[in-house]
Amino acid sequence: MAPAVKISEEVLIKELKAQKSSAFEYLYDNYSAAIYGVVVRIVKSEEVAQEVLHDVFMKAWKNINAYSAEKGRLYTWLVNISRNASIDKLRSKEIKKTGKTDSVSDNVHSIDNANSTELSIDGIGLEKVLDKLSKELRFVIDQMYFKGYTQTEISEEFDIPLGTVKTRARTAMRTLRELLL
Repeated sequence: MAPAVKISEEVLIKELKAQKSSAFEYLYDNYSAAIYGVVVRIVKSEEVAQEVLHDVFMKAWKNINAYSAEKGRLYTWLVNISRNASIDKLRSKEIKKTGKTDSVSDNVHSIDNANSTELSIDGIGLEKVLDKLSKELRFVIDQMYFKGYTQTEISEEFDIPLGTVKTRARTAMRTLRELLL
């Protein structure tokens, strides 16, 4: 087995935009595990997560020209695609229909998982960065990015004014951007 070749994000993006299949393979090999972790936290099903993961990488491949380094890192862009694809999948008729036919024990397990406050954030150091946020900001980020809530759903579910949720999300993202740069 040949040793893994490491290429810079800048080179990877150029090669992806040139539609080089080797760049896509590198992207998948180096990012799929982390992206899968994001997806499975939201959809809570390994089978559905595999399907969403495939969709995420196909969207990234087809829409790589929409990526802008000025707006953030490639990983962040992929996380946003995966988060949106996961939420879209959960809201799809297919999933809602499947949910109606699940057994009671599956639903109880899902409810237990949904109520769990423990996060298993992968080893990219995100946990330490998130710990630097205030309790209110961390809560909004946890609900949006790790549990799949929209800002409106957070407002309604936790009885927080929508404007407050939006302000906290914006402030948290600005703080995280500053911490990561």
